[in-house]
Amino acid sequence: MKAIQRHTQYASGFIRGCKHCSGQPMSEIDLYLEDKRRALDSRQERVRQGKVSAVPLTARASVEGRSGVRRIGIRRHAIVSDSQPDFAGFDLGPSSPELQLGVLGSCLAHTILIQAALQDLPITSLEVEVAGTFDPRAGTEGFEDIPVHPRDLTYEVRLDSPAEPSTVQAFRARVEKACPILNLLRLPQSVSGRFTHTAPGHGADATLQETNP
Repeated sequence: MKAIQRHTQYASGFIRGCKHCSGQPMSEIDLYLEDKRRALDSRQERVRQGKVSAVPLTARASVEGRSGVRRIGIRRHAIVSDSQPDFAGFDLGPSSPELQLGVLGSCLAHTILIQAALQDLPITSLEVEVAGTFDPRAGTEGFEDIPVHPRDLTYEVRLDSPAEPSTVQAFRARVEKACPILNLLRLPQSVSGRFTHTAPGHGADATLQETNP
């Protein structure tokens, strides 16, 4: 039934109540924003009722035997990460630094959709490109001062919308304030961890002390 309702919305093809574009054809993203707006309203109601709280997030990365491929498991989803052939990989998936850029781009895009639904901003098309620099020489002799992490991160949002430029500029500020991964990368974070060591044939785990850089 829900699929039939969505098909009916697509067939109508006109924006209803959009304050930025009177009577213009509705894009498929705008149609999705109607669904997102309803979901946001529902979540906000559940927040007011005390039915929403912080949720734990987990991801697990395991190594696939002889190939060295890293398989990332998140809920029921799997993502493959690999190195390129010149680094003993098979190029079966993006590297970890590349995945980080993709995660930032995805989070920015999703935050734009959320804010567009909240602000009633029409979107015809949306694409986010993230770029950065990673230097494999980092940490080797003579290159000790090169950071081991990706750096010089930049992003470009390509937004097609009939909204006024001043509206989009104010919209950008809301997006940057609300984007979880953008703020994760921009703000100092504390990351704690531990190594759990199992020696084959001994049966008992020797857990190293937690490290908290």
